[in-house]
Amino acid sequence: MRIAAIDQGTTSTRCLVVEAQGVRLAASRRHARHHPAPGWVEHDPEELLANVRAVLDSAGAVDAIGLANQGESCLAWDALTGQALSPVIVWQDARTEDALKALGDAADRRSRAITGLPLDPYFSASKLAWLVTHLPAVAQALRAGRLRLGTTDAFFLQRLTGQCLTDVATASRTGLMDLQRLAWSPEMCEFHGVPIECLPRIVPVDEGFGSIEGVPVRAAIVDQQAALYGHGCRVPGDSKITFGTGAFFLAITGPRRPAPSALLPTIAWQLKGAPPVHAVEGGVYDAGAALEWARSLGLFDTMEELQHFEGPSALSRGIVFVPALSGLAAPHWDRSAAPLFIGMDHATDRRDLVRTVLEGVAMLSAGLVDAAATPTRAPGDTLSIDGGLSQSPYFARFLASACERTVTVPSMYELSALGLAGLCGADVSALRGTLSRFDPDGRVADADRRRFASALQRARHWRQ
Repeated sequence: MRIAAIDQGTTSTRCLVVEAQGVRLAASRRHARHHPAPGWVEHDPEELLANVRAVLDSAGAVDAIGLANQGESCLAWDALTGQALSPVIVWQDARTEDALKALGDAADRRSRAITGLPLDPYFSASKLAWLVTHLPAVAQALRAGRLRLGTTDAFFLQRLTGQCLTDVATASRTGLMDLQRLAWSPEMCEFHGVPIECLPRIVPVDEGFGSIEGVPVRAAIVDQQAALYGHGCRVPGDSKITFGTGAFFLAITGPRRPAPSALLPTIAWQLKGAPPVHAVEGGVYDAGAALEWARSLGLFDTMEELQHFEGPSALSRGIVFVPALSGLAAPHWDRSAAPLFIGMDHATDRRDLVRTVLEGVAMLSAGLVDAAATPTRAPGDTLSIDGGLSQSPYFARFLASACERTVTVPSMYELSALGLAGLCGADVSALRGTLSRFDPDGRVADADRRRFASALQRARHWRQ
């Protein structure tokens, strides 16, 4: 079976062909991010759709298609024509922060009780409400009974297959789905002002999503959940972090909604005829994005420069970076946090600064692993990672010591593609390749953890 695995991400759209002989990149296309106002992040939906079509065309003849989406990024479109009525509001966008804060703690607790998610602009609910309230074309389509609202997967599927569907895992990222019933919550839709009849139908990940030029779309899911499946995580305690634009931690908890913790409950996936697989998740808004920012400042030129560093860590020498360019996600939920460099002196050079960016991302990520632990649940002793930063041995080794767990890196690191292929029905276990192991070596001491925690507190609430 040859599967075209399309990963529509924050910075690019990629298609990988997965078959028994291996995995190859068919095509990759970057797209623009627009910032029309401070804190706003948007994509052009037609550009994204054109790139999905282009990379799929590059795959050649395939037997099935899998589609991974950005998760919380969402838009409005015409139910009859499929024409986009808004830009894509990206998961990083913070335009609804003030409106959500004004709703108060009681509303936040109610959202967590029903959906598992706090009232944060990261999730889709307030973004969709903003579209209904602020864009005349969206309001007009609603009055005419022609409005569709949803995450990008439902828009792509309607335009490509004629099916307006979303899977359970993606729906669980919106802040509008009842996590117990696995259905849209009338209460939360009414609370946010999102017309429930405009949302796509929720289905299992392998329900079938129509076909594109005769080729069935067999699976559609959030990119991070696809990566979790691709890592081979199946039993409670299995966990992974994907380092892309952000860093995204997921740990499987089992068939029931997990007990409250510092991280958020979510759906990992649901297969037809089976109970849902639950997980806890947390993220770092700026991982690869922090490195790209550092590169734009001239702190380094190529990723090869990040492979190795000599001598003691920057953190142990008192040089700290808190990567909060977009604020802090779980478990802090502080959009007013600001990035912070601290501890430099006249001897500090650009090599020290880029090193401390790597270490800052690792320390925030280790905090997610720590936050996943509860009195009755703990992540496993091994953490699997993928994405761009996973290719730096220095970063992987530092992360292992920071979270005091063995870190493994599969040699085939296109884990979202492998996960999509597996959810399409292919056996991909042999395609992960060999594992590089990085054991804790004590390079992150308790004093280092206290130092980073102190810097983190200084970065918090800065923009208030």
